[in-house]
Amino acid sequence: MDSSQQSTAARPPATEQPQLLRALGLWETTAIVIGIMIGTAIFLVPADITRSVGSRNAALAVWAVTGVLSLFGALSFAELAAMMPQAGGQYVYLREAFGSLVAFLCGWAFFLAVQSGGISALAVGFAEYAAEFVPMSPWEQKVAAAASILVFTLINYRGVREGGIVQSILTGLKVGAMVVLVLLGYVLVRGAPAGGTSFPVVMEHGFLPSFGVAMVGALWAYEGWNACTFASGEIKRPERNLPLALILGTGAVIAIYLALNMVYYHVLSTAQVAQSTRVGADAAVRIFGQRGSYIVTSIIIISTLGSLNGSILAAPRVYYAMAKDGLFFRWCAAVHPRFRTPHLALAFQAGWGILLVALGSYEQIFTYTIFAAWIFYALAGFAVFILRRTRPDLPRPYRVFGYPYVPAIFVLTATWFVLNTLIERPLEAGIGTLIVAAGVPIYLFWKRRWSSSGA
Repeated sequence: MDSSQQSTAARPPATEQPQLLRALGLWETTAIVIGIMIGTAIFLVPADITRSVGSRNAALAVWAVTGVLSLFGALSFAELAAMMPQAGGQYVYLREAFGSLVAFLCGWAFFLAVQSGGISALAVGFAEYAAEFVPMSPWEQKVAAAASILVFTLINYRGVREGGIVQSILTGLKVGAMVVLVLLGYVLVRGAPAGGTSFPVVMEHGFLPSFGVAMVGALWAYEGWNACTFASGEIKRPERNLPLALILGTGAVIAIYLALNMVYYHVLSTAQVAQSTRVGADAAVRIFGQRGSYIVTSIIIISTLGSLNGSILAAPRVYYAMAKDGLFFRWCAAVHPRFRTPHLALAFQAGWGILLVALGSYEQIFTYTIFAAWIFYALAGFAVFILRRTRPDLPRPYRVFGYPYVPAIFVLTATWFVLNTLIERPLEAGIGTLIVAAGVPIYLFWKRRWSSSGA
């Protein structure tokens, strides 16, 4: 068979619609989990957490509790992912358990703010750190941020396999660099820092509410453990690789985060951690001298790009699934005939993300809706119980470990976190609720449009 015949044979028949391609293996899927979760937060938010709870041990407990909560969420999602390995992931689970309105509101929040705002924040973060090596004016930083979104969108436009390869490389580099940072922190810095293990702090409403507020920053750092499920339709052997990737990836990030925090408290006093604006850089200066800040900046840039690529790869699969259900622009359900990617959904996401960068509004809406995302995480965890009752016939290649306790603990803790945020941060939570609620009339519009089309 000559090359032209091979090319023709590789294409689907003209009468068939092109489909997504299962091209991501276990490592690529795990790299998506790790790569999206580890961004810039681990180098910044330990200070906020320490200021909120006032001691090293309490701060480490925040990281451990939120890590276990994320792991319990990953275990719960693993059952759903293996049972329904379809593009859209969490959107599909909510649709099957609670109906199309709840699923749409989740996808609406993801598109409007949670995923798109996160992508914009990562792009701007990359540009800000890159400016330490190549000085840029504020508008030049916006151009660099927009360019980073465009470049990774083009990579993922050309194929999920290409996006997975880039993700694997960036994740490997960032994890390797962090392991070296932890090891050298203990090898090069001896003795405990002066200043003790506590930091004076006033807790107006008591320790537990302050602990809950501190969890916001840690959960932001752990954000993204669920994103690999969005690309479920492109993962090889999803019944095996999805649960493994969720569990291995989330477990690895918990270990990395705890190790990095231990190094911070090993080389800096608790007061220094609490008062730092860039904990990772300050710790690196203590380990390596003045060049240490540049070392950490380089790690942050790699880390940010890995998180950015993974987010750009995964999120459009939600909008693709929504469009297939008639709840989004129908053209977002198109699959490129050659590259086998949801290319129009990718392009639309890039346009919206770049607009958020240009307007400078990404940080506000991301902050307002991050708590709302946890409402949908709690509902997805509860879907494990719902679907075991309503769809007992569905094959379950993986059943969540520790059922019913693990998903129940995840749902109850996530619910407490949401309620605590409503009480402690009512303005941000209220605005986030309004943003999500604004999706209801949009949903009704799409439903009417779909019904009137006769679909």
